Amino acid sequence: MMVGHAMVAFALGTAVAARRWPAERALAFGVVAGAFGAAPDVDMLYAVFGLAQVGVGGVWELTAAFWESSHLVHRAVTHSLVIGVIAAVGFAGAVTNRGRVVAALLLSGLVAVAFVVSGLLGGAVMLAFLLAGVGIALVAVRTTDLGPPELLAAGLLGLLSHPFGDVFTGAPPRFFYPLDVWTPGGAMAGGPIAGGAVVDAQVVADRVVLLSDPTLNLLSIFGIELATIWLAGYVFLRVTGRGLFAHVDARAAVGVAYAIAVVAMPAPTLQVSYHFVFSILALAIVGVAPRLLPSRPLLSAEWHETITWAMTGLAAVSIAALSYALAYVLFPVG
Repeated sequence: MMVGHAMVAFALGTAVAARRWPAERALAFGVVAGAFGAAPDVDMLYAVFGLAQVGVGGVWELTAAFWESSHLVHRAVTHSLVIGVIAAVGFAGAVTNRGRVVAALLLSGLVAVAFVVSGLLGGAVMLAFLLAGVGIALVAVRTTDLGPPELLAAGLLGLLSHPFGDVFTGAPPRFFYPLDVWTPGGAMAGGPIAGGAVVDAQVVADRVVLLSDPTLNLLSIFGIELATIWLAGYVFLRVTGRGLFAHVDARAAVGVAYAIAVVAMPAPTLQVSYHFVFSILALAIVGVAPRLLPSRPLLSAEWHETITWAMTGLAAVSIAALSYALAYVLFPVG
């Protein structure tokens, strides 16, 4: 769902901003919101260290180590609604001379809290997240006309929407970190002075399962991800005054052939999905492949727009996913 987080924030931000601002400013706001929406996943950087634990081995051993190490901090330190609000204020304040002192205090305080609650690893992950957010804010204020109020709104939209998209794919985020690890008496649960009952602040206790069949459940989650990209594309085209289907080429129909994958490879699940994800995403190449049909001139301006390439590739992947799902249901293997 990494791409989906950014797409949702972009689509919502742009659609709302377009109701009161010109298209260019609305798109800028949406892009900034999307960048903030992706920022919490910077905590995945730590997972790279998991590869060092196993050395050079098979791909499955390496990927297992990657995810096992990532779970130590992923969806905790950076996926909190509490942290998101404070961080957004700090990011917006960091772009002004007056606000920098307050921002420095807020952001350094978050690093200190993460260090106390989650140790050196938690503090390091928090620092990486905050540096990414400050970087986004500084680039935004220098390349757009957005000021601190707009950056605050974009930060809140991106950071607070992100955790909710993760309830389908793994362990639910810790929405109220670090409050969910403090006991009523003020001691940290699991810490050196822990005691008392841990505050139960869970919004979602376990991963949300949409369908009982593990393969169909994966396909439904993949469909949600694709839907967020379609939404973002639609909003972009709508705000820029263009039609959606004018930018989807007929070559996307090649995705129908992916139905053969039902018998060509093992059925994917959330636990083992790499072969499915990599192979189906490869179909997006049709968006930039040499044109074969003569319905438009080879060098037409419309075809060479990046949005046309992107939407055609997206359509091919979407058709492929739908074809695979239908083949899986209608012609079960094994």
